[in-house]
Amino acid sequence: MSSLTSPSPSRRAWQRFKRNRLGYWSLVIFCVLVILSLLAEVLSNDRPLVLRYQGQTYFPLVKDYAETTFGGDFPTPTDYLDPFIQQQLAKDGNWAIYPPNPYGPKTLNYFAQFPNPSAPSRANLLGTDDRGRDLLAQLVYGFRVSVLFALALTAVGTVLGIVTGAVQGFFGGKTDLAFQRFIEIWGSMPELYLLIIFSAIFAPSISLLLVLLSLFGWMGLSDYVRAEFLRNRQMDYVKAARALGVGNAQIIWRHILPNSLTPVVTFLPFRMSAAILALTSLDFLGLGVPPGTPSLGELLSQGKANIDAWWISLSTFAVLAITLLLLTFMGDALRDALDPRKVDQLPAAPRKAQA
Repeated sequence: MSSLTSPSPSRRAWQRFKRNRLGYWSLVIFCVLVILSLLAEVLSNDRPLVLRYQGQTYFPLVKDYAETTFGGDFPTPTDYLDPFIQQQLAKDGNWAIYPPNPYGPKTLNYFAQFPNPSAPSRANLLGTDDRGRDLLAQLVYGFRVSVLFALALTAVGTVLGIVTGAVQGFFGGKTDLAFQRFIEIWGSMPELYLLIIFSAIFAPSISLLLVLLSLFGWMGLSDYVRAEFLRNRQMDYVKAARALGVGNAQIIWRHILPNSLTPVVTFLPFRMSAAILALTSLDFLGLGVPPGTPSLGELLSQGKANIDAWWISLSTFAVLAITLLLLTFMGDALRDALDPRKVDQLPAAPRKAQA
């Protein structure tokens, strides 16, 4: 007889997650989109990836070249959208390989044929915004800014939430009471007003925005971790560790925390969704990232100011809605995969054919 090896709890959770096809493919699609956004400079840029001119090879993506290098008149950085430069690069023996979308997030096409904002066309697949910047490039770079900001904010909030929740739940008593009163007072602070005040005092920056939002983003997770620690600290394995003389730090780190991470992991996709929405809302109000930084909220603000330019609002809303839907589907699948009440359905053993 062959004995069946029971898979580990993490492997069983992963198998349950994969069985949720909607959540699994949402994870795959989201990871692909994030990877593509990290390669934005290769996919959407106003500089050729590599070019050959008069027998020499140039890499404009990593180095600036003066216009005089390619037969221009001025020693200024080359504008590769200039028809004269494009003619020079198209002569016999010369060639250039451009990204799929030949526009960067701050590229202004001074040789455009239509006024801004212009509707989708062959030159600009999703049109341009009110400043003449390519909308597809804005969405690619804005998506990257939103996702990276959400990851950083989620990481900081998760660390703060785990630390504060662990201290409250493990020690309890007066420590827990003091933290609860502090959270009640701190949670009642007007977050938006504080952001407006600090935006007026300090220069807008992503780091400042990250710090300010991190000060308020840890309290929800802290309550979940506190509840798990209050429950797990009464378990027999914790009492056995105390009897063996194990210190509080080791008990928290090696015994209670690994058994209290289920709500933390389940909380992450929804926390990322909240972070993306927070950044988009602040950018829409003009309190977010510095001016000139690609932003989904700033594009929504442009769409509101230019009602006739429907392509701005529609494209931005589609990117934002798809991103939030993918994160929501991932969060639902992750919650079901880590639910201890879910019973794994093992495949039935094949029956032997009777002679």
